Amino acid sequence: MAAQAPTEALKGLKVAEGAQAKGAQANGNGTQPADDDGHGEDSDSDADDNAAAADGATGAAKKKKKRKPRKKKKTPTAQSEPPRVKVSQLFPGGSYPKGEEVEYKDDNRYRTTDEEKRHLDNMNSEFLTDYREAAEIHRQVRQYAQRVIKPGQTLTEIAETIEDGVRALTGHDGLAEGDALKAGMGFPCGLSLNHCAAHYTPNAGNKMVLQREDVMKVDFGVHVNGRIVDSAFTMAFESKYDKLLQAVREATNAGIREAGIDARVGEIGGVIQETMESFEVEIDGETYPVKSIRNLTGHTILPYSIHGTKAVPIVKSNDQTKMEEGDVFAIETFGSTGNGYVRDDMEVSHYAKNADVQHVDLRLSSAKSLLGVINKNFGTLPFCRRYLDRIGQEKYLLGLNNLVNNGIVEAYPPLCDKKGSYTAQFEHTILIRPTVKEIISRGDDF
Repeated sequence: MAAQAPTEALKGLKVAEGAQAKGAQANGNGTQPADDDGHGEDSDSDADDNAAAADGATGAAKKKKKRKPRKKKKTPTAQSEPPRVKVSQLFPGGSYPKGEEVEYKDDNRYRTTDEEKRHLDNMNSEFLTDYREAAEIHRQVRQYAQRVIKPGQTLTEIAETIEDGVRALTGHDGLAEGDALKAGMGFPCGLSLNHCAAHYTPNAGNKMVLQREDVMKVDFGVHVNGRIVDSAFTMAFESKYDKLLQAVREATNAGIREAGIDARVGEIGGVIQETMESFEVEIDGETYPVKSIRNLTGHTILPYSIHGTKAVPIVKSNDQTKMEEGDVFAIETFGSTGNGYVRDDMEVSHYAKNADVQHVDLRLSSAKSLLGVINKNFGTLPFCRRYLDRIGQEKYLLGLNNLVNNGIVEAYPPLCDKKGSYTAQFEHTILIRPTVKEIISRGDDF
């Protein structure tokens, strides 16, 4: 989920020359089991005949009941399609796959084999298990989504395909009070089209249909016990967009490559921008330079909070903030054929409770009631209107707007470049572990 750079911070950015200034059965043998007397099914018919003959003398025929074999439940060994098997069943004992581990280099090279650092890593076993489970769920759901998403589907259908898969694989459908806080969606599934770069998901009644000419950013999060994996990719169905997607994918990978302990985020932004803006794309006979969207950033992730305290710009800046051991970062980059600058636009769908807000005396009863629902079901995890509809809330917009106006809930409007332009996004979550950098959400797809 994208973080928006503060407006004041833009003044300190050193954007490369040429950039425009405006711009996540059977028992096996098929036979009947033996009865208590040790005889199998074949002896039952003889026993029945003898019993009938004996009872015939008294005129009372009795039938002997046969026992039905008990079917043993098979333990799933592979994911279903659509994905509905809990990932914890596929990986008993919590032995979830690791992400891509990259050894540190230069002054941090010693960390890979240092005993003290290895001990610190071992102490984080629960932390790593939660993250790896969330990452595996993200991989399985997104790879299924990439296979089945096609032009002609509604955005609502696509979002629910992804969200239903995540909930099924975590084993938490989020319908019971507090269930969504245990595991499930880390934030709503974003499906931003064309010039819209981020934070768009359909509200109830949305009839928008994915078209073949569209470029769609698919951005969703998965959490387990508040450990959020944030990863995104872009889908396009026309080859004319290939260079745009390649530019952004390579820029994200460049940012991941530069990330590590003591890396300065402003310098990472410079590498991202240089990689991104080395590309140009020809669309319908016109050539466009690919620009980094300079007021969007990557970000740290905290427990139950998708946007932490550190940002990773995607253009060069003077920000000397360092990455540190134990940090969790979402490295995400956005490229555009437009101005390379986004503004709020369109109907709001994303919201999140502000973790830092002080007590506010609410006078509107609907706002008080809704705040209680948000606290019990989402806490500080982002949610959307469809999630409120799903748990049975009605006529909540007045109360929701009141919470936003009082600063208790933050609204995240869609972020858009100029109309007619195209934007793309790729993103991974990385763990800055004591011994290695782990790209936790890495998969065969990207």
